Amino acid sequence: MNKSFFLVWVVFLAAIVAFLVPEAALAHCDGLDGPVVKAARHALETGNVRFVLIWVQKQDEAVIQDAFLKTLAVRKLGSDARDLADMYFFETLVRIHRAGEGAPYTGLKPAGRELGPAIPAADEAIVNGTADSLSKLLSDSVREGLLKHFNEVMERRKYDPVDVDKGREFVKAYVEFVHYVERLYEAARTPAHGHAPEPEETHIH
Repeated sequence: MNKSFFLVWVVFLAAIVAFLVPEAALAHCDGLDGPVVKAARHALETGNVRFVLIWVQKQDEAVIQDAFLKTLAVRKLGSDARDLADMYFFETLVRIHRAGEGAPYTGLKPAGRELGPAIPAADEAIVNGTADSLSKLLSDSVREGLLKHFNEVMERRKYDPVDVDKGREFVKAYVEFVHYVERLYEAARTPAHGHAPEPEETHIH
């Protein structure tokens, strides 16, 4: 495999690695500093519900509009009432947003939580209008993971056929390598969704 083809192949794998990230990592929309709550704050500050309607399905617009009007009314009762009303609206909006994407709602998460490198890099790419840094991050990650599994297989493939323990070490490395490649391939063939589905049980070859 020549170098240019290998690089193109790695970039292709990097483009699909996001599908392999656990749902918990992808779910930054439920954070108090996430994009959904940021849109909710802006909507409340401006009095314009349209800033949050883009985050829900069309059939859920009426519910959000009703919650928005109730929140605006309660906010006028004082600072404590305002904080409670805002939180009610945030929770309602995030819960319905996640339901519309087929994801469970497990409550609002605190601001500043650790999201790993991928999500901040994805958001930064959108803000900056370039995916160069994001592409490198993903390319490096996929290449590292692929070579790690591959090298483990190669290190264990030569063993004495009568050494059962060594043979099992090879089989373990082989299965992990094949499953890793299989997940990448299936991710490439699977349409993207708003949130990652629950991982299915992997079959042992």
